[in-house]
Amino acid sequence: MEDHGDDFGPWGWETESSSPIHRTDEGWLTVARYIRHAANKLGPELPLCLPGEPQECGRPAQQHVIAWSAHLKALSHHLIEQATPSEARGAHAAGPMYQRRLAELRTLSTLTRSPQG
Repeated sequence: MEDHGDDFGPWGWETESSSPIHRTDEGWLTVARYIRHAANKLGPELPLCLPGEPQECGRPAQQHVIAWSAHLKALSHHLIEQATPSEARGAHAAGPMYQRRLAELRTLSTLTRSPQG
């Protein structure tokens, strides 16, 4: 996979405040490895191109998290299409069911970032 999202424009022009979660470079590296592992279990293997790996591409780990998450999302949608017994059930899983789960994850994420009172 050569697509690291570079077609959107140069990496790094966004401000720190535009990132919803603040992680260290090492934290992003860990997440990128988890996503690559999950994606590699479901589809074609993603390259070993993170910092310090044999085919290091020079892009930051955070960019890999975004690009590989998009890849994993596409794999998941493709699996829904392959597994669904009907177009209507597939549309429900990819639409309302997905949106509900995304809303739940956003709520959990907000709760874990809120100061404990």
